Amino acid sequence: MILAAGNTFQAPSIEYSLLSPLLIVFGVAIVGVLVEAFAPRDRRYVIQIGLALLGIVGALVATVIVSANLTDHPETPAKGSVAADGAIAVDGPTMFIWGTLLVLSLISVLLFAERALEGGIMSFAGQAAALPGTEAEREASTRGLEHTEVFPLMLFAIGGMMLFPASNDLLTMFVGLEILSLPLYLLCGLARRRRLLSQEAAMKYFLLGAFSSGFFIYGIALVYGYAGSMNLGDISEAISGRIGGQALLLGGIGMVAVGMLFKVSAAPFHAWTPDVYQGAPTAVTAFMAACTKIAAFGALLRLFYVGFGSARWDWTPMIWIIAILTMVIGSVLALTQSDIKRMLAYSSIAHAGFILVGFVGVHAVATTDGTRLSSLQAVLFYLVTYGFMTIGAFAVVTMVRDAGGETTHLSRWAGLGREAPVLAGVFAFFLLGMAGIPLTSGFTGKWAVFTSAVSGGAWPLVVVAVLVSVVAAFFYVRVIVLMYFSEPVGEGPTVATPSIMTTIVIAVGFAATVALGILPGPVLDLAASAGQFIR
Repeated sequence: MILAAGNTFQAPSIEYSLLSPLLIVFGVAIVGVLVEAFAPRDRRYVIQIGLALLGIVGALVATVIVSANLTDHPETPAKGSVAADGAIAVDGPTMFIWGTLLVLSLISVLLFAERALEGGIMSFAGQAAALPGTEAEREASTRGLEHTEVFPLMLFAIGGMMLFPASNDLLTMFVGLEILSLPLYLLCGLARRRRLLSQEAAMKYFLLGAFSSGFFIYGIALVYGYAGSMNLGDISEAISGRIGGQALLLGGIGMVAVGMLFKVSAAPFHAWTPDVYQGAPTAVTAFMAACTKIAAFGALLRLFYVGFGSARWDWTPMIWIIAILTMVIGSVLALTQSDIKRMLAYSSIAHAGFILVGFVGVHAVATTDGTRLSSLQAVLFYLVTYGFMTIGAFAVVTMVRDAGGETTHLSRWAGLGREAPVLAGVFAFFLLGMAGIPLTSGFTGKWAVFTSAVSGGAWPLVVVAVLVSVVAAFFYVRVIVLMYFSEPVGEGPTVATPSIMTTIVIAVGFAATVALGILPGPVLDLAASAGQFIR
């Protein structure tokens, strides 16, 4: 490229210290790829687990250090700064979301690494390229081959999840969306058992995900055509001073919203969720259900609060309608499910609707102790509670098995309370938390988002949410009744003995659900101290 006379090329400034958590995750993921290429097969499992745990812990430590050193932003009443030549916003909400993602990813690694439940091998296919039922697949199973590539794939997905909500412009946000999505498409098709169902789930997720990405990128083009910039701050300024081009702006907001709402499983963009959750390996389902939703809601908050904040009155009615549809569809269709993973998938859809209720609560409200509770604080807290409950619940699902592996049909869960009363009790507690029963984190999370919505004048939406919560409680309680008060079918359910890794996941999920229900103050304060988004 030839530069005009007098012009010099100026390299962009990269603040490596601010971006260190992101760089650590991507760096370790690349090292993991090299391990797959050069390390002996029999050593890859241990090396990859060590790398994944070390990388996530290192990124978590770096996140704490960066968060502690954030400075006041000169133009907004928030802490943080914009890095990578304006592409990434390193602020309080970013740090909170990164910390939450990394903690949940840390325990998700333990689920991925579980071997005891499958007789000494992981639950991922030994040779993904082998067609189901062929001699190549049988040989891979006989030799006990394992796909340790799942760990670098997971790390790449985590990196994308961290980049997505931290993006300060639409192009970077799209890149983050694709980085987190592509590894998940692969991971969903790697189940060792029921491979055809797993591959079908991966194909559905890939095709619909690619379709939603098309909407997202076309929406970016429309917004760019309106604002003349992809930077969220510039877009907000263009909307504030708008004098025309309304159709172009609204079309862009609508199409970008389609791509974002697809990732959070909001109706009517939810159809992929039950099929993918059912077909994917349960460890992947747990990771995806918790972490993807946190990353996607973080990006949704930043995009609509920062970029489209000046057009709030234009997009709020859309969010109202989608929130109601999501809550109703998720709760009503969950009543008809006979598979535990599909039921939890529709539960996840309903929770997306409840979070959207808090999303419209724009104003701050006074809480009982005199502090301030904003909609951002409420949504961040709900995401934390939801993440721990979800991973814990799916970890329990991995332990209920029969001769064919995991048994997810609800009829096979009848009598589980007699076979394994402790495990059934823990699962029942997770279900009660999802239903929003007092003294669980689910109740505190719903209280936070409902209070925030009422403060923003969305009390009719809260009334609908409360009524839907009553409906949702029914299908949670139905499973509890099935486990404790129904006669087992045949020999009844069998509970496999996991290793210490799955036990840790369940224990952490249970402890967090209890602690955040009884003492939510520290996490609420941490969410409050995150402040607001910067531009």
